[in-house]
Amino acid sequence: MDGINYFSAFLIGLAGGVHCVGMCGGIVAALRMVSPKGASALPYTLAYNMGRITSYTLAGAITGALGKIAADFVPLANYALSLLSSIMLLLLACYLGKWWTGLSVLENAGKGLFAKLQPLSKRFLPFKTPLSAVPYGFIWGWLPCGLVYSTLTWSLAAGNALQGAGIMFFFGLGTLPTLLAASAGSQYLVQSFQHSYVRQVIAVIMAIYATYLIYGAFM
Repeated sequence: MDGINYFSAFLIGLAGGVHCVGMCGGIVAALRMVSPKGASALPYTLAYNMGRITSYTLAGAITGALGKIAADFVPLANYALSLLSSIMLLLLACYLGKWWTGLSVLENAGKGLFAKLQPLSKRFLPFKTPLSAVPYGFIWGWLPCGLVYSTLTWSLAAGNALQGAGIMFFFGLGTLPTLLAASAGSQYLVQSFQHSYVRQVIAVIMAIYATYLIYGAFM
C-alpha cells in the first residue's frame, strides 16, 4: 500500500501543478532577477525546489510522527485518522477536479506562521550560489496552501514519521514538473499541465482510490 500511497501523492502534486503555478509561479520567475547575471537559471531553480520539497518532507515526518503517537495512546485513533485521511483525500480529489473548492479555506490557517517566516527569506537574497537558494526555498515551502495542508492530513494517518515524510516527498516531486516548466518559460508544458482533461482524469483516479479507502475503513 505504501507504493500506491506514494504514487497517489505524486499524482496529487502533478494535478495540482496549475495551483502551484498560481501560488509559486511568480516566485519562480523572480528567481531569475535575484540570480547572478549571465548564470543559468536551472541550478538556482532546482536548488529552490530542493529546499521547498525538503520543507514538505519535514512537515510530513512531523505529522506522521504525531499520528503514530496518537495511534499508540488514544483508543481507535488509528481508525479515526485513517477514515479522516480517506475523506480528506476524496475532498482533495473534488478540489483538484474543481467539483468543490471548499478546501481553499485551509490556506488561511497558516498565514500567521508564514508572516513570521517570510522576512527570514530576504536574508538569502540576492543569490550568490545555487546553495543559497536552498534555504530560501525551504522557507517558501511553508507558504499557506490548501493543497499542501490537505496532503498533510493524509500523511497524518501514514503510520509513522518515515511514511509521512515519504508521502510529502513524492507530493513535492509531483509539483516539480510544472514549476520547472514555468521557470524555463515553456508555456506549452505549463498549458499541458493546466489542461482540464488532465486534471479531471487524475481527480477521478484519486476519487476512486479515496472511495476504496473509505469503503475499506468500514469493512
